[in-house]
Amino acid sequence: MKVKIKRIDPTLPLPEYQTPGSVAFDLYARKTTIIAPWNATIIPTNIIINVPEGYFLMLCSRSSTPIKKGLIVANGIGVIDQDYHGNEDEIGVQVLNFTKEDVTIDKGDRIAQALLVSIAKVVEFDELKQMSSKSRGGFGSTG
Repeated sequence: MKVKIKRIDPTLPLPEYQTPGSVAFDLYARKTTIIAPWNATIIPTNIIINVPEGYFLMLCSRSSTPIKKGLIVANGIGVIDQDYHGNEDEIGVQVLNFTKEDVTIDKGDRIAQALLVSIAKVVEFDELKQMSSKSRGGFGSTG
């Protein structure tokens, strides 16, 4: 599948899969950013992607980033919609520094990973006054 992409800074690499078995591609920081302890910051990834119809782009933490840098994607995952690809719609990754020290991300660091996820937009909601099944009890309800 060919996906249209624009780099803000052409000196940085395009996103890339690190191994033949990788399902997600790495994203790079466009500029050096310092994240203060317990602060969330958006790190620009240098790219604008025209997400194909029938997909969304999911942004996720790289598995080593929490251990090596003390950063997590602040909202768990990021969702990039199909219509977020204007000429200035650079993708940013919101990260949270959960350490007691400043964390520096250098320009060119791999800061997150992304994958195209197929979607089916077929939901129509049928609002009810009451559900017919018995409640299970919430979190931890299966034991």
